Formats: sequence, structure tokens, C-alpha cells
Amino acid sequence: MPMPMPDAMPTEEVQRACEALVARVRVAVLLTLKQGHPFGSHVPYLIGDDWSRVYLHLSRLGAHTQHMLGDPRVSLFIAEPDGAGKHPSALQRLNLQGTGAVLSPSHESYEGVKQRYLEQFPQSRMLFGFGDFAIWELRMRDAHLVLGFGHAYQAHASHPREWHHQKPETKP
Repeated sequence: MPMPMPDAMPTEEVQRACEALVARVRVAVLLTLKQGHPFGSHVPYLIGDDWSRVYLHLSRLGAHTQHMLGDPRVSLFIAEPDGAGKHPSALQRLNLQGTGAVLSPSHESYEGVKQRYLEQFPQSRMLFGFGDFAIWELRMRDAHLVLGFGHAYQAHASHPREWHHQKPETKP
């Protein structure tokens, strides 16, 4: 007997849950393409005004950076940590898809992003003095958010705060 689908949460509640997840989890998995295959790296991240912009401070020497220089398509995976008593399949998680590019130090938003990044990751101050590090801007176009069983939502960058309940396909 199939489990009944829970009702969709109001979009404002979904947005608050997304923001809470992002606030709790400081490190994500950046997925880049290595010769056409996914390659994952742990990275500290900074969310912009909403999930459609994400900022990373990366070394040019990193494999993930080399991959993005060859193919800018990326995915960023943010997940609630597992723990005793938690059901692994019900862990909250956010999967973002888009492209990455270096944010030029002359760009109008650079200093603000840098300051916000340093507020969130003060231990990285020294790395800003290294010539091989740069801020990358990930321009995300799609989001998939799972808040538990039956609570999967999707959003698009054109309306990043409008979450749509993902319903399973039903067969007639």
C-alpha cells in the first residue's frame, strides 16, 4: 500500500526552511565535470541574496577550478548532516545547477561579496593574499530542495523564492 503524499507546504515556509538549511551547513559538495564525468569537492560557500547566486573562494590549482575553466557547468549539493536517530532518506538537502565564472575584482559586487565571505569564513583572510585564489560566482538556474519524505520542491532562477511541490508522476 503506497504512502499518502503529504500536502505541499506554503512557499514562504519552504523558503524559510531553505534559508535555515543554508545557515546551518557551511560546506557543500561542488560537482564539476572531469572529462564528462562528475567530480565532487568539499567547498565552503556563500549564498548571495538568494540561491541563484553562490560564491566560492577557490585556488586555481584545485582540480575543481581546472574543471570549471574547461567546462563551467556545475552543481552544488548542500545537505543536512546525518546523525543517530535520523532517517538517512529524510535528510534535508538542496541541489543547485548552473554555471561558474571568476568574479572580477573590478566588478561592482566584488568588495561586498569579499567582505561577506570574510565575515562567514574569517580564517580565509590569509588566502585572499595568494595570487592563485579568486572568487567564483556560480549562477544557478535550477534548485531542487528536499525537506523530508514527500516534501520535495523545485524553483527556477527567474523566480527563486517560488517553490513548487514536486509530485510523483501518477499512472492512469
